[in-house]
Amino acid sequence: MEFTGQTLFDNVSFAVNPRDRIGLVGKNGAGKSTLLKILCGLQQPTSGQVVTPADYSIGYLPQQMTVANSRSVLEETLQAFVHLQALERKIEAVTQELSTRTDYESDDYHRLIVQLNEANDRFHLLDSGNREGEAERTLIGLGFRRSDFTRLTSEFSGGWRMRIELAKILLQSPQLLLLDEPTNHLDIESIRWLEEYLKDYNGALILISHDRAFLDAVTNRTIELLLGKAYDYKVHYSKYVELRRERREQQMAAYENQQRLIEKTEDFIERFRYKATKSNQVQSRIKQLEKIERIEIDDEDVKTLHIKFPPAPRSGQVVVNTRDAGKRYGDQVIFTDANITIERGEKVAFVGRNGEGKTTMLRMIVGNLSGEMGEVKLGYNVTVGYYAQNQDEIMNNRISVFDTLDQVAVGDVRTKLRDILGAFLFRGNEVDKKVQVLSGGERSRLAMAKLLLQPYNFLALDEPTNHMDMRSKDVLKKALVKYDGTLLVVSHDREFLDGLVSKVYEFRDGRVKEYLGGINDFLQQRKVETMKDIERRADPVAAKPAPSKPDAQSYEEKKAVERQRHKLKSAIGQVESTIRKHEQAIAEMEARLAQPDEQPLPDEFYRQYKKETMALERVMYEWEILQEQYEELLP
Repeated sequence: MEFTGQTLFDNVSFAVNPRDRIGLVGKNGAGKSTLLKILCGLQQPTSGQVVTPADYSIGYLPQQMTVANSRSVLEETLQAFVHLQALERKIEAVTQELSTRTDYESDDYHRLIVQLNEANDRFHLLDSGNREGEAERTLIGLGFRRSDFTRLTSEFSGGWRMRIELAKILLQSPQLLLLDEPTNHLDIESIRWLEEYLKDYNGALILISHDRAFLDAVTNRTIELLLGKAYDYKVHYSKYVELRRERREQQMAAYENQQRLIEKTEDFIERFRYKATKSNQVQSRIKQLEKIERIEIDDEDVKTLHIKFPPAPRSGQVVVNTRDAGKRYGDQVIFTDANITIERGEKVAFVGRNGEGKTTMLRMIVGNLSGEMGEVKLGYNVTVGYYAQNQDEIMNNRISVFDTLDQVAVGDVRTKLRDILGAFLFRGNEVDKKVQVLSGGERSRLAMAKLLLQPYNFLALDEPTNHMDMRSKDVLKKALVKYDGTLLVVSHDREFLDGLVSKVYEFRDGRVKEYLGGINDFLQQRKVETMKDIERRADPVAAKPAPSKPDAQSYEEKKAVERQRHKLKSAIGQVESTIRKHEQAIAEMEARLAQPDEQPLPDEFYRQYKKETMALERVMYEWEILQEQYEELLP
């Protein structure tokens, strides 16, 4: 596939099985979102094709979308069932036609019978019998309250509209779900609900996400896009990381061994090229080199985000001070009596469920929104760098990456714009790309680059890691830890907040409470182990309780588990024996390769060496799977 003159990926081939749960991973800009668009038919590949069975249904959730404004939340969600309404009309029409026909033995009559049976089977498969109830349960699971059902979709932010579209797609029950960053606008409780939903989903799933925990909970297969190639691993994300590292190490070891052999052979040819007595051996070595099947090493994508925020000018001791601040929309009170104090150099987090007012309070602090109650003040000499959650709506899609910075840059920094963009991985011709063609992660990086144009002493970041790949999140966190100004960040990402912030404000039930210490201190003070527990307690109605496990297994169940465990242990022992045999054979062959020998080794030797290394890789993968199955059965 080519995009803006560059090849995103080439010769990508894989099959999707009915119950596959595939995590599609790779750096931002690798082509993940483009591949989903190709799979659902929104874009055509430059070469190759996508083959799907007849009448195969695909549901696609993009990162950006448009939802109708003229309907209520529930009415828009019920649009998910328009295909069932069309199926009902088809059944009614065919039934009506059959009732008027008398040519019972004709081919046409038989064709109508087949159509009716297929339509009825499809209808009963997809129709739950309670469409409105299914829609309401799905909306509640995704964080809506019953009072939201009658509100117009136009009253909701882009993130909440995305939830409506996700609800519609889930209710349609397509045979293949394509989800592009579905957790970006979900709070932790909604993420938990979606995890449980997708685990039990009857169809196949291809998922793009930068949430490690979500990928591990949902997927059982990982496809990596790396520098134009696709690598398929039949494991979830964390196991893929391990296998990818091992594969790379094995590949490198075999490559280095082969390079030593090639170097030694070339050295022999060079030394004896002009000696008549060695001419036969030299020619033999030359032919040997020509026949060697060269081991190729996957190029490592070594481009790394380099962020260093400018030194922060000195501000007053108190950077943010609110007293009894509050906000309401019409009759709906979001929060009241918020008393927040942020001092120079502090790094502070806002946490809590979506809709509790975190982003609202942040916007009030930076001056983008006024409050109806209390007061919100910034301290002396405070300069604010604001990263908004809705960067897609703020940026000008029609201008280039370079012009996005050039329009706001002033003074000497204008001479360094290309260097700044390069630090954010926009290099060469990439600075001329239009904003409208950027991926979500590229937009996030561009927005973050704008914050470097001025030496702000107060950074206010609203969900800055949305759309960022895992490596970029880690680099951004390190840069913020070293930042010498004051930081306020809204985030649901516990991993990102851990070690970054030293004070937490929790928004819950219309109140704002201060917790001193980091995110783990906050969790301990709340006497919970995870952020999920916090949000589950915050709204027990919307939460979907996990099914309770029986206190004890029956005797028959225990015996069945014991038999399976014994069977797996025996299989693991056999595989480990095979691994030792392959490792011993490879060691012996590598020892032979290391010995100086003027006589060329036969081609069969190299074919056997490659065969052994490939066999070892396969059996190691088999061992990983068996070991994982065995550990799952341990008490």
